[in-house]
Amino acid sequence: MNQNKHGLIPPKFRPVINRELCRRCKRCILSCGFEALTFENGVIGIAGECVACHRCITMCPEGAITIQKQPLDYRDNEYWTVEIREELYRQSESGGVILASMGNDKSFKSYFDHMVLDACQVTNPSIDPLREPMELRTYLGRKPEKVTVEKDKQGKFQLKGKMPANLLLETPIIFGGMSYGSVSLNTHKALAMAAKNCGILMNTGEGGLHKDLYPYTDHIIVQCASGRFGVSEEYLKRAAMIEIKIGQGAKPGIGGHLPGEKVTAPISETRMIPIGTDALSPAPHHDIYSIEDLRQLIYSLKEATEYKKPVCVKISAVHNVAAIASGVARAGADVICVDGFRGGTGATPKMVRDHVGIPIELAIAAVDDRLREENIRHQVSLIASGGIRTSADMIKAIGLGADAVAICTAALVALGCHICQQCHTGNCSWGIATQRPELERRLDPEWGGQQLTRLIQAWSYELKEVLGLLGVNAVESFRGSRERLRGIGLSELELDILGIKHAGR
Repeated sequence: MNQNKHGLIPPKFRPVINRELCRRCKRCILSCGFEALTFENGVIGIAGECVACHRCITMCPEGAITIQKQPLDYRDNEYWTVEIREELYRQSESGGVILASMGNDKSFKSYFDHMVLDACQVTNPSIDPLREPMELRTYLGRKPEKVTVEKDKQGKFQLKGKMPANLLLETPIIFGGMSYGSVSLNTHKALAMAAKNCGILMNTGEGGLHKDLYPYTDHIIVQCASGRFGVSEEYLKRAAMIEIKIGQGAKPGIGGHLPGEKVTAPISETRMIPIGTDALSPAPHHDIYSIEDLRQLIYSLKEATEYKKPVCVKISAVHNVAAIASGVARAGADVICVDGFRGGTGATPKMVRDHVGIPIELAIAAVDDRLREENIRHQVSLIASGGIRTSADMIKAIGLGADAVAICTAALVALGCHICQQCHTGNCSWGIATQRPELERRLDPEWGGQQLTRLIQAWSYELKEVLGLLGVNAVESFRGSRERLRGIGLSELELDILGIKHAGR
């Protein structure tokens, strides 16, 4: 069997260069972060494995390059698929765990794609969002059991007592946790700029907060993960909200992992770890082995920030997620982020990414149901995360019970990501998931901030359109309104878990 530098596994993609159009400017070679192209004897050639990131195509001034799938001559076998065979080849050569990036790409059912929305027509007229005000504002945080008012000395009414800390989102979207290290500083800057422009929040992930992001304090969520990377009193105070990361949708039950080759000097300083060492977060928090332990950490963080900042707890979507969320709510969390198995990641064992966890649609419906049954739904806000691709997904998640959604991969795509799933290598040709200075500077944070701002604006316009056709003028009036959702091609059990009816009923 022919072997290349990867042993038994042939490359999946192959750059094809039109020799007549090519003027040998070498921009394709300089653009490729994976060193897949070479220049020898006046000819552009193939030197390494192409990952189909399309950077060379974008940068070629003559349009002389195309990327083709490499024809494979494996014998067809529905059980022993090509993917399984290649994983066996790779592990037999390396003896190690296969790392993967981005989210689960298996052909599991997407429940978002099997749900449709209701619409108003005559008896309950729709609303024209171009002529009528549509309220997209959402408040994240614990809501009081009741609200009482009193008159002040001037005879004006005011709230009696102190309201719990809540955060205002101008539209029900946040940028989810992506750590400095897994993504570049310029990516973080772009996210922070867009969050400020749109009146929303961005999550730093577990990699600490770079000093360049200090001006965006009012739009920052900082994360307290099991590794406690970068966590300090100043870190906590330079945030609008604090998130305790218990689980992540792409890797439930295991900790975080940033490969050592991505831990450069700036990463080392921000995370407070040695240069070049793998940043490993243990699976459990060293001080959390019960709901009571979690409660103690929640209130320790509230105490450290003088009860001025909401505390969020991020959990993975697993089979008992509703019971877990109930315990988290009773432990004092103000916000719960539920992360589904389609969630992205910078690095995780491929087996875990592809085979552990459940869809966010089923999880958020189950959690919303449980909290309502226990009459504690008002005590926490719910954020749906993990696989939110479009405004339609966002709207359906809100209909299932989420207060807001977190987007990560969709935001990276807006910055140029082509989902080549090689984030863990640190060779991102688009400057997004890399710490190599020559690659990172390819992403202009000002341009990236504008890209993301326009994306959030577009989704907000589409949300207004849907609210209008539903005949409601505020997103909070639609939250959890599952009677406005219908299923297509779903079993009775699936419909029951989602809490929706079949289309036509």
